[in-house]
Amino acid sequence: MVRLSAAGAGAGRLIMAQRSLSLSLPPPSATVTPTTLQQIASKCPKGVAMVVLKKGKTQLFRDGSPMVYSGAVDRIIGRPPPKTGDVVLVADGTQKPIAWGFYNSVSMFCVRLMQLEEEASGDPSCALNVERLLETRIQAAIQLRRSLMLPSAYTNAYRLVNSEGDRLSGLIVDIFGDLAVVASSAAWVEKYKHQIKACISSSNQINHISWRQSIEILKEEGLDVSDSKEEEDLSVIPERVQVKENEISYLISLDGQKTGFYADQRENRQFLSTISKGLDVLDICCYTGGFALNAARGGARIVTGVDTSLPALELANRNIILNDMDPERISFIKQDATEFMKAAISRGDLWDIVILDPPKLAPRKKVLQSASGMYRNLNSLAMQLTKKNGLLMTCSCSGAMTQSGMFLQMLQGAASMAGKKVTILRQAGAACDHPIDPSYPEGQYLSNVLLRVQ
Repeated sequence: MVRLSAAGAGAGRLIMAQRSLSLSLPPPSATVTPTTLQQIASKCPKGVAMVVLKKGKTQLFRDGSPMVYSGAVDRIIGRPPPKTGDVVLVADGTQKPIAWGFYNSVSMFCVRLMQLEEEASGDPSCALNVERLLETRIQAAIQLRRSLMLPSAYTNAYRLVNSEGDRLSGLIVDIFGDLAVVASSAAWVEKYKHQIKACISSSNQINHISWRQSIEILKEEGLDVSDSKEEEDLSVIPERVQVKENEISYLISLDGQKTGFYADQRENRQFLSTISKGLDVLDICCYTGGFALNAARGGARIVTGVDTSLPALELANRNIILNDMDPERISFIKQDATEFMKAAISRGDLWDIVILDPPKLAPRKKVLQSASGMYRNLNSLAMQLTKKNGLLMTCSCSGAMTQSGMFLQMLQGAASMAGKKVTILRQAGAACDHPIDPSYPEGQYLSNVLLRVQ
C-alpha cells in the first residue's frame, strides 16, 4: 500500500480540485471509445457542461423530441455551471452524450436540442459549432422553400424558418419581399442574434431585417428585453411593405400582429377563392382582408369584412384599391364581431359563406375551458348567419385548442346551441412552409375547418 505524507495528500487534493474546475466533462473510460461529441467537447478550451438525464428519459430524446424539460434532468456536470444560452451536452445515465443543445437555467425548457450524436457522427462540422449549425439549418430551410416554389412570381410572402419544424427551436423568420422579419422567443436566439442575421443576410434576396422580440415569452426564458433597443437603424425599414400572395397584393404594417401578416392561411385563402364565385361572403375578424380579398378575386357577388382594428381596416381598404377591385362588391366594417353578428341575426341577414378567424383566445392550457366557451358562442352566432346548406370556414390559431382535440367537439356544441346540423367538408392547418416536427406536436397550432350548415 502506498501512503502519502500530509503534504503529499494536500497536494493531491489541490490537483484534483484544479482538475474539477478546468474539466467540464469526465474523462471517458479507457475501455470505451469516446463519442464524436465527447471528442469534440474535449478540445473546447473552456470545456462543455453536461446535462445528465434521469433513468428512462433518454429514448424520448433519441427519438427526436427537441425539448428537454427540467423534470427530465438528473444532474448537471460542469465547473463553473452553465449559463443560459450556453452550449451543453445532453447525456444518458452513464454520461454518454446523446445530443447537444442550448441550456437555460430558468425556463421549463432546460435544453433545446440542436443535434443528435448520430448526426454529429455523420456531420461533425456542425457538432458544438453554433455558426456552422445556423448556416446549415437556414440554408436547408431556404432550399425547402425553393422546392415549394417560394418565393415565386405570384407569392413573395412566406415563412422561411418555423422554429422546431426547421430544427431551430425558438426562431421564426417570415419573408416579405426583400424584408425578413425575425420573431425571437428563446434566450439562445437573442445570444446569437448577429450570427442569425448574418445567415439570413447571405441570401441575395434579403436587404432588410426587422428583429421582433416576443417579450412575454422571453421573460419566461429569464430575459427582460422590455427596454432593449435595436442596434440597426430602423429608419431604413419602411413601416409598410407591399407583398404578393397568390397574385393578390397586400400592404402590410410591421406594427401589426405577429410578424405583420398571416402567411399560415395562404393555402386556405386560395381554397376559399375557388368556391366563392357568385356567392355572398362574410369575413368575421378579417384583419387586413386576406380571406375577403380572395373571395372577391374568386368572383364572389358581395363581400363584407368585419374587424375592430381601425389600422387593419385602413390597410384592408388600401388593398381594395391596390388590386383594382370594385368597392361596390367588397367593403369593410369596424365593429366588434359579437355585436355585429347579433345585430345581423336580429335583422335576418344571411350569407352563403361565412369565415370566422378570431384572434388567439387560448394562449395557455389553463384558460382552455373558458376559451372553449368563447369559441362556442362565436361559432354558434356564425352558424346562425349561414344560409341553409351554406358554408362556414371556422378557424382557431390557439395551439392549446388545436392540440387538445376539442375543436370539433366545440363545433358540435356550437351547432346544438344554434339549432343547426353541421357536416365537416375539409380540415386543414397551416400552409406547407410551416413544417411541423412530428416528435413535437406542440408546434401544430392552426385549425381551419370547412362546415356545411343545415
